[in-house]
Amino acid sequence: MDTYEIIEKVRKEGKIEKGTNEVTKAIERGTAKLVVYAADVEPKEIVHHIPLLCKEKGIHCVEVDNKKKLGIAAGLPVATSSIAVIDAGKVDISHLK
Repeated sequence: MDTYEIIEKVRKEGKIEKGTNEVTKAIERGTAKLVVYAADVEPKEIVHHIPLLCKEKGIHCVEVDNKKKLGIAAGLPVATSSIAVIDAGKVDISHLK
């Protein structure tokens, strides 16, 4: 199962935050269990702080290739730069770490 499929399952069974502002808040609050961000975001400055914040807070961070596919997996009709898993529900996200 790839990262996008896992995000889709988590969205249905757990809770995610979408978009860089919400993801940044979740990281700073320590509520994010996993953060996923897209590599094709332009300008890069939009997401370039995310891996640094995650490392500082001890939160696992995964890069995916496409913001449009990330948006679809998150249940959005548009692309999204990043998502944070707040509650994975019954979905096993440990192998993404």
